[in-house]
Amino acid sequence: MSLTLYNTLSRRKEPFEPIDPDNVRMYVCGPTVYDYAHIGNARPVIVFDLLFRLLRYTYGADHVTYVRNITDVDDKINKRAADEGIDIRALTEKTAQQFHRDIEALGVLPPTVEPRATDHIAEMRALCEKLVEKGHAYVAEGHVLFSVESMPDYGKLSNRSVEEMEAGARVDVAPYKKGPMDFVLWKPSKEGEPGWPSPCGIEGNGRPGWHIECSAMAARHLGEVFDIHGGGIDLTFPHHENEIAQSRCGHGTDMMARYWLHNGFLQVEGEKMSKSLGNFITIHQLLDTKDFGNSQWNGRVVRWAMLGTHYRQPIDWTADRLTQARSTLFEIAELLDGCDAAGDPNADVVAALSDDLNTPSAMSIIFGLMKSAKRNPEKRSELKATLEFMGLYGGETREELDPGREEIEIDAGKVDELVAARLKARGDKDWAEADRIRDELASMGVQLKDTKDKATGEIVTTWEIAR
Repeated sequence: MSLTLYNTLSRRKEPFEPIDPDNVRMYVCGPTVYDYAHIGNARPVIVFDLLFRLLRYTYGADHVTYVRNITDVDDKINKRAADEGIDIRALTEKTAQQFHRDIEALGVLPPTVEPRATDHIAEMRALCEKLVEKGHAYVAEGHVLFSVESMPDYGKLSNRSVEEMEAGARVDVAPYKKGPMDFVLWKPSKEGEPGWPSPCGIEGNGRPGWHIECSAMAARHLGEVFDIHGGGIDLTFPHHENEIAQSRCGHGTDMMARYWLHNGFLQVEGEKMSKSLGNFITIHQLLDTKDFGNSQWNGRVVRWAMLGTHYRQPIDWTADRLTQARSTLFEIAELLDGCDAAGDPNADVVAALSDDLNTPSAMSIIFGLMKSAKRNPEKRSELKATLEFMGLYGGETREELDPGREEIEIDAGKVDELVAARLKARGDKDWAEADRIRDELASMGVQLKDTKDKATGEIVTTWEIAR
């Protein structure tokens, strides 16, 4: 079965042809470990875990190498450690452990290799020296900087010229830069900051810039050219653009990775997630508190809700989306109760995922499998195998899918009033108000079902307690 992927570099879907089918290689940018990972960070973790699973199924588990790094040296880490008055290593260890606990709950497999930036300083220093030696970087005031002017097709990934990037970007216009878009490969360490002997004859200790870390780790574990590089769309520029520049110019190659994949943005209840708006949600909050939608959410529910939208499309993260996902998984838990057998995943689901990870199509097929399994218990094994393949089911019971569940009292009169108000808003085509009321009901633990009356053609709304 052929696999096609949308390549950001070419801006089209392409058949996936690995450099070596016996050693398929993928790199994805991992977390900077200074705080809890937010729900936007969870999206690439889940998306590329699904691709990892598909590659393992297609080429064999022993023939796929997945590298997802940990950035444990960074300005944000230094500031957080200083603010909290704790050792930097203690901060990064604690945060990395929390990240692992959170994503394990989301059904995420461990990557083949999880390198840490601080374990690859020697490779970063060597790459700096290569770039200076080849005329693609220069030393200025204790810094090593990449010369963007030295790379004629810089900007190819983000499809922008240097002039456009200069006009639209906020760049550090430090006086020691030769060009405004030149970026830091290495910088001097201040007192109290982590530091290592600097490359290129620079006296004193320094530390790497953000971009060179991934170039060094990818080359160390996957080679100078590999198959797939992934991450969120916000990393396309400058991070991935700069990775390509460093890697190609340092190694003298035509490319860094053959396929570049990026997942779309995530917003919360129709707005960009930000702490100032009070809608900043961490994975930890979803799993361990009732800070979102007045409910504590199981990791499989979060994963199901995340994969309901195609990875390249923006996603609106709502309490209603999670409530609906949980209701579906309640059905699955009851349907698969006592089903021990499994096998191969459904071929149509695999085919849908092989078309650029078309998860909406795959989930539509899964709903069909659920109906078949209700009529024919022999189909339960295929459903179970398919869900396990996608990381959507791990034998959870209904109780486990609703952690922290409490018996709640529903004011039926109030619910009926809100349902009537929503129907009026829909009749007035006030979709924003209708959605707001729907989400208010979801936060109360009420799930709505809209059906069309065959006789009158009018929409009839019924409701039930979703948990």
